[in-house]
Amino acid sequence: MSQTSSRSRSRFKSRLGSDRGQATIEFALVIIMLFLAVVSILELIIFMHTYNVLADSAKEGVRYAIVHGANNSYALVPPCPCAKLDGLPAPPGTSAEDPTNTYGVVKTFAQYSLHNTSSMTVTVTYPDAATTARPSNGTPNRVKVTVSYPYQWFLGLGWAAIPVNASAEGRIMN
Repeated sequence: MSQTSSRSRSRFKSRLGSDRGQATIEFALVIIMLFLAVVSILELIIFMHTYNVLADSAKEGVRYAIVHGANNSYALVPPCPCAKLDGLPAPPGTSAEDPTNTYGVVKTFAQYSLHNTSSMTVTVTYPDAATTARPSNGTPNRVKVTVSYPYQWFLGLGWAAIPVNASAEGRIMN
């Protein structure tokens, strides 16, 4: 009886010896899954940051249009080439709200978030322009600023850019 139990022990030990690379393979699989999860979370964070920057930039454009309203001579007929809203970003250290220049407040706001503002599209519309006899940028008409940006994936991998859009709307008070 002792010979049978010693044989079964030796078979059991030989089976244990054949599992030598299993821990390494399991570790490699877990590391790959963990890496994919971390990169996915990072990608989501960057995407949400991009959307928040666009939304805040659109709000900044609406704020400028609301405050300046009819005093803003750039926006009389929709669709407008509103240079103070959709113009080029101001150089670092320069204010876009300086009346002596035509830098756009939307792109100036967005440039400080490390986004490429050259591929950003800003559209300014006045939804009430066709329904009133007042100028489109007059009180109490509304102004809507829409910002579009082609979001490029962090890893790329040959994936196409995703268009991200954000808009804000407000009523002109001045």
